[in-house]
Amino acid sequence: MFQIAIFFQPFDVPVDCPVRYRQFRLKLFYSCFWMCFIRDRNTSSSVIGIFDQLKLKLGREDFSRIFPVLLTDNGSEFSDPLPIEADKATGEICTRIFYCDLNMSQQKGACENNHEFIRRIIPKGRSLNPYTQEDIDLMMSHINSYLRAELGGKSPYDMFEFLYGRNILDKLNIRRIDPTEVILRPELLAK
Repeated sequence: MFQIAIFFQPFDVPVDCPVRYRQFRLKLFYSCFWMCFIRDRNTSSSVIGIFDQLKLKLGREDFSRIFPVLLTDNGSEFSDPLPIEADKATGEICTRIFYCDLNMSQQKGACENNHEFIRRIIPKGRSLNPYTQEDIDLMMSHINSYLRAELGGKSPYDMFEFLYGRNILDKLNIRRIDPTEVILRPELLAK
């Protein structure tokens, strides 16, 4: 029943990559372009709430276009996939969730290493308590604006904007940072 599906798209397969901290857990989506959300508990209802917010912000069509498939581990927070996959009002399937095999983190590709960008800004062990979602969106704006050799010298922001449009980025509260002004150090979120 638990299978991994690989879909080839122009931009990368959406993936879920947990980065654990003391009291919170950040969830990342896309192995190049990332979105992060602070959750106060690690439950399926908290994950469902994040996806409900995304469906509301983006609308059903754009949500399905951006998230045709989600690849995740077998964590308890994904134990109730149907509310994530389906539209709340119509029951129509908007995305599909697939699970990695146990102890096979390489099935999530580069995602397992991508959390290093976050650790540059919020070092391991530092509490997320002082940060707001706006702070996290700022951090993700900087990370997504960082130029990548694997993207031909473009940033994930630039690639995402090209494929999905700036309107979607605005809805996600992610903005482009000039590459010469990108900060990937704790000073970015100094409190």
